[in-house]
Amino acid sequence: MSPGRETGNKMDFFVTPGVLLSDERLKKTEEFLARMGLKYEGGADHTVQLLSEYGEILGNGCLCGNVLKYIAVDERLQGEGAAVTLVSELVSEAYRRGITRLFLFTKAENEMLFRGVGFYTIASTQDVCFMENSRGGIDRWLASMEKQKGVVGACVMNCNPFTKGHRYLIETAAKLVDHLEVFVVSEDRSAFPFADRIEMVRRGTADIPNVLVRPSGDYMISHATFPTYFMKDRADADSVNAALDLTVFAQKIAPALNITKRFVGTEPYCSVTRNYNEIMKKLLPAYGIEVVEIERLGGISASRVREALADRDTKTVDELVPESSLPFILKRGQDA
Repeated sequence: MSPGRETGNKMDFFVTPGVLLSDERLKKTEEFLARMGLKYEGGADHTVQLLSEYGEILGNGCLCGNVLKYIAVDERLQGEGAAVTLVSELVSEAYRRGITRLFLFTKAENEMLFRGVGFYTIASTQDVCFMENSRGGIDRWLASMEKQKGVVGACVMNCNPFTKGHRYLIETAAKLVDHLEVFVVSEDRSAFPFADRIEMVRRGTADIPNVLVRPSGDYMISHATFPTYFMKDRADADSVNAALDLTVFAQKIAPALNITKRFVGTEPYCSVTRNYNEIMKKLLPAYGIEVVEIERLGGISASRVREALADRDTKTVDELVPESSLPFILKRGQDA
């Protein structure tokens, strides 16, 4: 879209890739969003702004990968279709880039606003709403997976990298169910790329016949990607993220795949994961899903492996990971 003017509302449209925002415009954008109660966290691939005839920012929206973020409209333009303009321009740009599946997170009170511009609710809590631009997108994703019979359990893991601890948790959980679904977090925001992480899990569990390894897809939300720009502080964001992610799992994923047990390892190190597990214990049983916590094996953690790898401590690496993970870890060490 080229810069132009909506003469009836005396608005100018200004569009630029987020990476090209000048320091001055970035500062003005941050100030505008702060005034709207939002915090700019970066990550914008493309930015759309509505400007007054004097250059004042009256509306803003950003495309960050396949997520729409930082959408805000000054009260002077509310009710005049400004939000529709912003979202339409962002969706058009996403389609030009070949991105057709789009998501957004918004405050719960804004849910109806975004329903009016072509987004559909995946799940919502009292604090936040998770939406996509396709009606029933999550249902089609789930329908593409075979539903297992009998007692079905699930683990959701990052496996960065896959350790003997992960193997122990999966092996222990698999003995307690007829089928175990292992979802590997799909996002590439880890030291080891997703393709390597999921292959490590597949190779490391190939001998366990009732284990099925799947990518987590777009509907399992990690704390790494959950946007915090409309939350007051990080602690609030972590708890809200956990509640939303678990609500999607409980309301959509678990019933579609016949999952009645969720397995997690004890977490002595990471406070975010520990908090997530506590929220899980409170929320999932209300949906008939039993949470089974398995004692961590010997204090093994993926972070210890990464530290040992950084220190070129191959002895420790060998002690912490199964042999099937070593080719990927050695490759990572060579690339570092």
